[in-house]
Amino acid sequence: MHVLVMASQKGGSGKTTLSGHLAVEAEAAGIGPVALIDTDPQGSLSHWWNARQAAVPHFAKVGMLDLGDALKHLRDAGMRLAVIDTPPAITASIAQVVAHADLVVVPTRPSPHDLRAVGATVDIAERAGKPVIFVVNGATPRARITGEAAIALSQHGTVAPVTLHHRVDFAASMVDGRTVGEVVAKSQSAKEVRDLWLYVQDRLSRLTGDIQLLPDVKPTHFATGALSALGDERIEPPPEVELPPVELPVPEPPPFLPERRFQPERRASFTPYAGPERRAHPFGRRAAERPQ
Repeated sequence: MHVLVMASQKGGSGKTTLSGHLAVEAEAAGIGPVALIDTDPQGSLSHWWNARQAAVPHFAKVGMLDLGDALKHLRDAGMRLAVIDTPPAITASIAQVVAHADLVVVPTRPSPHDLRAVGATVDIAERAGKPVIFVVNGATPRARITGEAAIALSQHGTVAPVTLHHRVDFAASMVDGRTVGEVVAKSQSAKEVRDLWLYVQDRLSRLTGDIQLLPDVKPTHFATGALSALGDERIEPPPEVELPPVELPVPEPPPFLPERRFQPERRASFTPYAGPERRAHPFGRRAAERPQ
């Protein structure tokens, strides 16, 4: 039997909702029988299962101190997968739950408070030597903070390539003990949950070496699933706008200036002075003409 633990220090991250949805998807994928274990004193998962009409997945309300014996009993009963929901706290008892896990799933909302809270959960998993995957949950479509949160989480460990977006049908489907895949099977929310379980199933199979746990459909589309495809629409050129004709002022021609080569040469028109020399100043006379 394989054990899948949902753990997060932050309350409201979606552990209970994710536990129920993944357990139902595991049953639908033929991995059953699956057992849900609620260790949260609030009992939210217990209330959801009591409102459920379907017989599967199975359910067990177990205290944290009795978890080891309960898992042994479920293993002897033939259960193949146990999904454990934990309370929003980081205590020594949470560490005991993580110690039984084959894989720890940490749902995280793309907010600063959730990102600050993942460190304590990662520390417990690392001390127990358990692998961790993060699931970005409750994300807003096409919001920049969603990608930034995935980048921040990747510094701590592996981030699932499937993001669960915030939609009303997740909460509405759990009112009567069902999941979004059972209420609206063709919705985008149901597709996200199926893809997430497909990824978790493949990870569990690789981590535990269980060949029988390998999914029938190999999740190869996760390699490029986060990329946006080019749309089929064409980029039309902008419509041509006819502007009214504008009359530009005609500049006046520059004034006519005769070229220099047509003017008479200054040297040819120069006439030397032919009158008497005017050398009245003694410094301007020749030495022979100066008075003695």
